[in-house]
Amino acid sequence: MRSRRPIVALLAAVTAVTALVGCSSESGESRCANDGGIIACAPEQRSAAPKIAGDLLTGGRYDVSQARGQVVVLNFWGSWCAPCRAEADDLEATYQATKGSGVTFLGINVQDSRDKAIAFEEGRVTYPSLFDPAGRLALALEIPPNTVPATVVLDRDGRVATVIRAAVKQDGLQPIVERIAAEQPAAGSR
Repeated sequence: MRSRRPIVALLAAVTAVTALVGCSSESGESRCANDGGIIACAPEQRSAAPKIAGDLLTGGRYDVSQARGQVVVLNFWGSWCAPCRAEADDLEATYQATKGSGVTFLGINVQDSRDKAIAFEEGRVTYPSLFDPAGRLALALEIPPNTVPATVVLDRDGRVATVIRAAVKQDGLQPIVERIAAEQPAAGSR
């Protein structure tokens, strides 16, 4: 009787190669500039964001498509996340500094309880947050759970312009948001 080892080894090799090919397929981010964890896409490199909608922490529903024509800053956070606490004041300050130029902010709370999330937001931020304890919206935007906090900036056409997989400071985030807010929407996009 012939040994099955060569067949098993061949199957393992084919599986490994298939997995590597699948992992190397070009994502939208791979076409963009990556500067120290800040992935910035030029307008012609941007892809449409997936549907971002859900229940707000304070009740009601929200759909980011309602904000089309505005720059939308999405911040993924959790009450359990120390860097999220550290960046909250900077996010709020950037929101206050840019909201007059057609910019809106939306928090997306992940891996949390509603009560803890609501308590976290009180006195920290004035913009709304979606409640997404399973992290489905983060995964839709390719934000792995181990990269919270993360911030995604959508341009006025609803395309992913910038992804930051780290805590932000106002002096780093505000220039990015202002640059994207200064861009003109694509022709016929509204």
